[in-house]
Parts: sequence; structure tokens; C-alpha cells
Amino acid sequence: MSLDAEALRALQAPIKARYREAPDAAVITLKARGTVGEGITCKLETGKAMVEAGLHPATGGSGLELCSGDMLLEALVACAGVTLKAVATALGITLDSAEVFAEGDLDFRGTLGVAKDAPVGFRNIRLRFEVKTEASEEQLASLLKLTERYCVVFQTINTKPQLDVVLSNAGKAG
Repeated sequence: MSLDAEALRALQAPIKARYREAPDAAVITLKARGTVGEGITCKLETGKAMVEAGLHPATGGSGLELCSGDMLLEALVACAGVTLKAVATALGITLDSAEVFAEGDLDFRGTLGVAKDAPVGFRNIRLRFEVKTEASEEQLASLLKLTERYCVVFQTINTKPQLDVVLSNAGKAG
């Protein structure tokens, strides 16, 4: 579905109006879940198998496309799961099973420009591991500490990297 600016404004106008009237309606929690598999892998359970990214339904999307917020949490789950398994393997800890959960809270009033005091992006992200293992509490503490330290996506989010954004014009059409 292709939208121009006018169609997008028309689509989002009632959503923005709702968020102005009921700010709590704009706060959505996105979630991702993964299961650590054989070798150094993490299987994501997203409930969606789409190939196109688009707007989240809370901002006017159809819900048929992938949401980048979901994808961010899924990337965190995947990276944390792979890192957990790699660290457990390196430490000689046998994981009978392991699941990784990520949840993040978004206030879509920020994204839609409805409220200047509402942040754009996640205001909270929660990462949780559930493991079944015979490992000691000391081993589990090391496992968590090292998983946090070496998970690329976790560290990227946690340390707020420098971001460089460039817009280049490849030439005028026509």
C-alpha cells in the first residue's frame, strides 16, 4: 500500500486525536521471545513471517508489515540468546533449556508528534533469561555478567553509540 503525505496525515489524524484525548492509549509494549537452540543459535518466536517493514498499527500501519520496534527487540533476544549460549559453552555450563524474553515500552505520542514531552523511542526495555541448569549461583552470576558484557545489541543499546545520519540526493527525478 503506497501512501502520500496527505493520505498518511488522513490515516493518522484520528489516531493522533485519540492520543491527545487519552495519552495512555499511546503507550504500547512490544515483545520478542527466543529459545536457545543447538550449537550457538537462538530461534526467534515472533508470530509474524513478513518481509516488509512498515508502520506499527499504533501509528496507522496495517499490522501486516514488520515493525522496526519488534525487530529491535527480536535482535536483542537473538543476540542475547546466542551470547548466552556462547558464554555458557565457554564456561562449561550445560543449559538444559534457556529462553530469552525482551519487552519494551513505547509512547507513540512522541513518534507521532502529538506530545513534545513524550519520548521518541523505547522508554524502558526489559531483558530476562529463564534457564534450566545444574550450574551454581556463582556460575549463573558469571553467565549473566558476561552475557551482558559481550552481547553486541545489548551493549549498543546500553552505551548509546554515536550515530551518524546522512541524507544524500542521488539526483533530481525528471
